[in-house]
Amino acid sequence: MNAIDKTHTTDISLGLMLDTLANNADLPLVFHYDGQAIRQGYHVTEVKAGNFSALDCGANPEAWSEIFVQLWDIEEGDRTHMPAARFSKIIRKVSEHVHLDGAAKLTFEVSDGVQPMQLYCASLPVRQDGALHVELSPRPASCKPRDRWLAEESRKAAACCGPSSANSACCS
Repeated sequence: MNAIDKTHTTDISLGLMLDTLANNADLPLVFHYDGQAIRQGYHVTEVKAGNFSALDCGANPEAWSEIFVQLWDIEEGDRTHMPAARFSKIIRKVSEHVHLDGAAKLTFEVSDGVQPMQLYCASLPVRQDGALHVELSPRPASCKPRDRWLAEESRKAAACCGPSSANSACCS
């Protein structure tokens, strides 16, 4: 099978993102995607909350909450990257009208207004060079039953390859 091992994910929750931003409120917030930093004039153009119910390809019911933050990657005048506090304020404003679950998976939709919007998952913000940097990585499709199986096999291998007893068949 020629497939990507997706058992390790960089997904973070909205709550974790906001907690990190609160501790670095005055720092510029710089998103990175496709090997580049987002332009300084970027806008948060939309924040959406979704509760999803689905049936995966193994006929397993799935349910999750997800927050989508849409970023418009443009250059606008002499603007600088928005401070983390401003991003947080936008999210708070949205939460006055839309229920945002802090435990929800966070997904970013990014476009420059010309190219089609792309979906990204976010890493934990990192403080570096006087700014707060968030790496966005493409969100690939996956097979959830296969992902669960890989995670279980990985867990078994980790448990198996520790110190073994004389009568254990593990790692023999």
